[in-house]
Amino acid sequence: MARRSRPPGFEMTYRPQESVFGPPLSARIPSVVYLLFALGVVVLVLLGEASSSGTWVFRYVVEEDTRRVMSIRTFAVILVVSSLASMVRTGMRGVRIYADGVEARDVLALVPKLRRYRWPQIDCIVLDGRHHIALDLWDGSRAYLPDVSDRAALALALEHIAAARAIPVRGGTLAPDELDDELAPD
Repeated sequence: MARRSRPPGFEMTYRPQESVFGPPLSARIPSVVYLLFALGVVVLVLLGEASSSGTWVFRYVVEEDTRRVMSIRTFAVILVVSSLASMVRTGMRGVRIYADGVEARDVLALVPKLRRYRWPQIDCIVLDGRHHIALDLWDGSRAYLPDVSDRAALALALEHIAAARAIPVRGGTLAPDELDDELAPD
């Protein structure tokens, strides 16, 4: 059976390109500091094992290791693995815009939290807050999206999608004629 061809530019619904907005730098700093500390411990262990037997580093790392409950090598490995897990956990935060809606990813008390909002659920996109972007939902509730590194780009992307899907926007930055120009096919 042959498929019908559609005229150019004809689509059933507007489907935006997928885009991901990661967490801000302020959320990444603790994980980076933790990783640097863990790498510092690894350097200390390697330096202690390579130094001569009379130095304080050799005594602390090698000679006193027999009196410890956990060896310093094991401690260094646990620190590195833990800091890498912290970096991955931090990277799980953010907002993803996909074809069917918006996905808010956050980590609360060691548990990742994923909330998906489909376009028909969204009654209004609220951009007038200084730090947060909110979605007014069809059931009367308001959902706040997590902080992202590039709030302006996220707001602009949501504003374009809202214009294409006829979702009201409160506090947008673009004038209606600018949105029409950007949404027009090339």
